[in-house]
Amino acid sequence: MMTLLYKEMRLVAHPTSIVFAFLGCLVLIPAYPYSVVFMFGCLAPYITFVNARETNDAWYTAILPATKRESVLGKCLLIVSMQLFQLLFSIPFALLRHALHIENNPVGLDATLAWYGFGLIVYAVFDLVFFPAFYKNGYKAGRAFIFASIPMVLLMFTVEAVAHIPKLSWLDSYQPQHMLMQVPILAVGILCYTVFLFLAYRMSVKRFNRVDL
Repeated sequence: MMTLLYKEMRLVAHPTSIVFAFLGCLVLIPAYPYSVVFMFGCLAPYITFVNARETNDAWYTAILPATKRESVLGKCLLIVSMQLFQLLFSIPFALLRHALHIENNPVGLDATLAWYGFGLIVYAVFDLVFFPAFYKNGYKAGRAFIFASIPMVLLMFTVEAVAHIPKLSWLDSYQPQHMLMQVPILAVGILCYTVFLFLAYRMSVKRFNRVDL
């Protein structure tokens, strides 16, 4: 498994995608739509898969002692590592923002526990659409991204909108009692990300096995 991930990082991961993984630091900006961080996390798979297509990675992987299932697994591991790293990398900056007593983000939702839960849901839905759409043929990354970007954008707008609903103001709060209320949302995000990614992997393998390289 680690060998597959190492191969993907060395030969497939586009430098831009790696830069995107470090953009979790954007949560430190006082007034910024933090859901854009999720967008960068979804752009990384698209750019990486385009880079893989242009470098004929599918054909190269086909001559290696690796099955199509392992090829899909390698890509999934790469994207998961980028997306999770991006969220984990943002945590120190979110804590620093709170420590500096920066006012609540007027644009939308702050980097609260709920925000992280919503972010995992955005990634989960995007991956569930993107991976199977791409592996239907193994090279049309642009079409797959268009399909996956529709629910991604809708969810991003939802994330920013909830902060402006008075009855949901607790989602945008760092108060201990409100943070406790946000834990179930984070748990749902983790569950969705795990289940949806597993489904995306299974569907992608099934479709890619039908592709004649």
